[in-house]
Amino acid sequence: MSLCVHALAGYEGVMSTMIAMQVSRAGGPFERVERPMPEPGPGQLRLRVEACGICHSDMVVKQGFWPGLVFPRIPGHEVVGFIDAIGAGVHGWSVGDRAGVGWHGGQCFHCDPCRHGDFAMCGTGKITGISHDGGYASHMIAPAASAARVPKEIPAAEAGPLLCAGLTMFNALRHTAARAGDVVAIQGIGGLGHLGVQFAAKMGFHTVAISRGADKEGFARQLGAHTYVDTNDGRFEEQMRALGGAKVALATAPNSDAIASLVGGLGIDGQVVVVAAAMEPIKVNGLALINGRRSVKGWYSGVATDAEETIRFAVQAGIKPLVETFPLEQAEAAYERMMSNQARFRVVLTMDHLHG
Repeated sequence: MSLCVHALAGYEGVMSTMIAMQVSRAGGPFERVERPMPEPGPGQLRLRVEACGICHSDMVVKQGFWPGLVFPRIPGHEVVGFIDAIGAGVHGWSVGDRAGVGWHGGQCFHCDPCRHGDFAMCGTGKITGISHDGGYASHMIAPAASAARVPKEIPAAEAGPLLCAGLTMFNALRHTAARAGDVVAIQGIGGLGHLGVQFAAKMGFHTVAISRGADKEGFARQLGAHTYVDTNDGRFEEQMRALGGAKVALATAPNSDAIASLVGGLGIDGQVVVVAAAMEPIKVNGLALINGRRSVKGWYSGVATDAEETIRFAVQAGIKPLVETFPLEQAEAAYERMMSNQARFRVVLTMDHLHG
């Protein structure tokens, strides 16, 4: 008995190779390679990739920062495509289904967190594009447990960023103590922040956008912000106190000092939620935490079902990432545009030209 249900008749069945942009060494360039078409093993799916977003976290692959990373590696964890082959033991999916894969690349189902249903905290959890090859490719093998259903009506270039940046913002917000009408602050209006402002506003929070420069206020309000705070004018804490302080402040900039500064804008029982990893320690005044019962916590993006719910809410509410697209072979230029903060605001690789 074959382990695979083979390919979407008409356009993939005859292909014997796949195209990918891989990194072969720490700090090395993206290299265009052709590989034999992989077959999904038990519990796996093969995706014919439509698009894959480039995330700042892809830097840990490009630079070799992730402990134990094995080269060569194909990065990419904002992947959208159609299933064209299915491995043995996979249930609930069919060839032709549209699916997406985000940062969370599967779970063991056996460790204590998994036994409690907390798959995001799996002790041996996989990471797409790090533990195994990701979506900078025409095709990709993924654990079925990591796949999220993606509606066919949403463009692939919009769906990709929702599987990581969008998921992180939506999932973090809905797991806080904030309720409709509460003040929620989003620090930064970049790749994460421009989605965070949209999600917070559509979820019914009094949404405060925090950034540098008065010139960003108009755009912040277009995204749905009710209040804009320009950190350049030195009145951040005063302006936040006038609103009663934030119930939640989402830190989207990976800068320790910027994260720590948010504590001063919290209300009683307010919470800073860190969703962008800073490499340096975050120094927070303990008295500021104690006096207002304030806290600082982190939030992990989410699993496949969280991704499905993120996309469903985004489609329902009209939330869209602003994207710039590049063909797969221009991965180097696309990555550099993202790393230089020139993109507005998510960069996405597209693969339509590879599939005819």
